[in-house]
Amino acid sequence: MNSIASTATGQNATPSASTSGHGVAARAVNVSKIYGAGDTQVSALDHVSVDFARAEFTAIMGPSGSGKSTLMHCLAGLDTVTEGSILIGDTDLTGLSDKKMTQLRRDRIGFVFQAFNLVPTLTALENITLPMDIAGHKVDEEWVRSVVTTLGLNDRLTHRPSELSGGQQQRVACARALASRPEIVFGDEPTGNLDSRSSSEVLNILRNSVTHLGQTVVIVTHDPRAASYADRVIFLADGQIVDELRAPTADSVLDRMKHLEEI
Repeated sequence: MNSIASTATGQNATPSASTSGHGVAARAVNVSKIYGAGDTQVSALDHVSVDFARAEFTAIMGPSGSGKSTLMHCLAGLDTVTEGSILIGDTDLTGLSDKKMTQLRRDRIGFVFQAFNLVPTLTALENITLPMDIAGHKVDEEWVRSVVTTLGLNDRLTHRPSELSGGQQQRVACARALASRPEIVFGDEPTGNLDSRSSSEVLNILRNSVTHLGQTVVIVTHDPRAASYADRVIFLADGQIVDELRAPTADSVLDRMKHLEEI
């Protein structure tokens, strides 16, 4: 049984050769997203095409209003596109029924959001297994135990969210996202509500899930330090991808962001 490495890899870790080159986990093809009409019409995405490789950690960045959250929500099936196609693996999300879309999000995608989204009346363990319980899927107890142990939650499993710190709640959210072994994990500002120590813990969890498990992770962040944990950073401005950075450091990301804001 694999487990997430318990030691932090730190920033700029490189995925092992065994987890690279396994194809595309998600893809946007000529995607546009328009909100409103007439004088109030807003083009959030303007013909965006981008691939997200399996077993790779990608951060999406850009100035406020650049379209980064819209892109992630479309990729995750949380929003529909106006034009173009979104694929998870070989499955085109365009035209999927609500039922099929719900099944795809439940069975193939993991989510880690800024607000944790834990059910307050459930224990940590019940929150972790909730998506599988709702789907009627058998819980792989050995795998969940491995994830829980690695995330340091063994002594918190019977606690409800109100009894956990912010960092512990986000670790529960990470465990929930990883427990079903999804094809891809999306994070929308997953460290936005955390202090620096808890933020580092969560980022190391996501980094290690890529390096040691071959997990695919895509996050939206405004934080150059968070982006430095990724293998690749893509930059959006005015609804278009305008730059890309490999093997990022916090300083190199900050420099690119300053340049975008000056344009």
